[in-house]
Amino acid sequence: MGRGLQPGTLMYSGVGAAIGALAVLFLPQTMPGNNAPNSFGAVLKPATSVIVPDDLDISALIAASRDATAATIKTWSKEFTLRAGDTLSDLLSRAGLERPQAFQIIEAIRTITNPRRLQAGQKFTLSFVAEGDDAPQTLRGLAFELDASHTVAVDRDDTGAYAARSVLAETHDETLRFDGTIDSSLFATAQNLGVPLDVMAEMVRLYSYDVDFQRDIRPGDKFSVMFDRTVTTDGRTVRTNGIKFASMTLSGSPLKLYAFTDADGDTDFYNEKGEGVRKALMRTPINGARLTSGFGLRRHPILGYSKMHQGIDFGAATGTPILAAGDGVIEKRGPNGGYGNYIRIRHHSGYSTAYAHMSRFASGLQVGRRVKQGQVIGYVGTTGRSTGPHLHFEILRNSRQVNPLTVKMPASEKLSGKMMTAFNQSRAMIEQQFAELGAPKKFAAATISQDTVVK
Repeated sequence: MGRGLQPGTLMYSGVGAAIGALAVLFLPQTMPGNNAPNSFGAVLKPATSVIVPDDLDISALIAASRDATAATIKTWSKEFTLRAGDTLSDLLSRAGLERPQAFQIIEAIRTITNPRRLQAGQKFTLSFVAEGDDAPQTLRGLAFELDASHTVAVDRDDTGAYAARSVLAETHDETLRFDGTIDSSLFATAQNLGVPLDVMAEMVRLYSYDVDFQRDIRPGDKFSVMFDRTVTTDGRTVRTNGIKFASMTLSGSPLKLYAFTDADGDTDFYNEKGEGVRKALMRTPINGARLTSGFGLRRHPILGYSKMHQGIDFGAATGTPILAAGDGVIEKRGPNGGYGNYIRIRHHSGYSTAYAHMSRFASGLQVGRRVKQGQVIGYVGTTGRSTGPHLHFEILRNSRQVNPLTVKMPASEKLSGKMMTAFNQSRAMIEQQFAELGAPKKFAAATISQDTVVK
């Protein structure tokens, strides 16, 4: 009980005991008869004597006081998504932040990345704190991912200022191999196997010089692809790093392609004979389209009589990008009668290509402008004499239209001498690595080998 209780002794229990005892121990007191103000400006009445127990645990009292205060502090997090047409300022306003505070946060983020480059769908996790049920909320910080390996975190310091920092995950490179047997379509089979979309897009681009994906692909045809990727330690893909080897077996005939970096540091793809895959012209200057009309005499769908169709048509949705079939110079651009919006590109060796019925042209393209193979030059539409959105594509040799599906393309680059020797050495290493990834495992209508080599 201590040193005895006197009349007027104050007694407390629980949190009240902690707070009360601390007040008695630490608040300045006045002596009986002294009404001078204390340090808080209050006038204390003559103090009643307080008996402090011998076993009083001051640290326990302080902890209890802190617990009582912490019980009133609330913290929580909420996810917000950047909407189409939104700026980061719009998102922060939607989260309840005032404009000056939002400006501070955006400027902090700007030290890491350009907020204007953030795209719709980007997710942000915002953390808030409030010191009571009715107290206003304060943003403690936010975080968002630039990619699987790079998170941007913004934190609030004791002064109320915000600072951004990068949080980088550990990563490593690995090599993957996929093998598939085509059931309905190449893309559908690859998607079912889990081949990344950008890898398949690159593979289609590589083979588009020699393969008509509308007519040459048959159920039962096979493909293989080996590529590098960068992943985090928990297996999340940061990026794919390009195809190293690809193979397609069409109607029993294999066509293998190998990545090879030459003495100038340029990487391209070559077949087993060291012939470059990149031809002067692509037969299919559009991705994901279907062949709707071939080359030759046909009954015109609008005019109603037979007329020579001097190109091929690819059906696709309005706005689908149209690619330049090869390097060259634009020699005509604009409306062109029944062709509608039309571009013609002059290539070397007497070849030209033409693209018709576009909805619009890519920006910055004028007559005389040089374009690169695969560059977007316009978008699918239905201008001119057309029954629906499609691309009308022509290849001209010495100003005469020829069949794009059968014309022999200009010869590609062929390695020789020391470069051919270096290529053969590189090819042998690629084939060995491909074999080391193991025999394919069989699944339903497709086969796949996802064995991984970690670097």
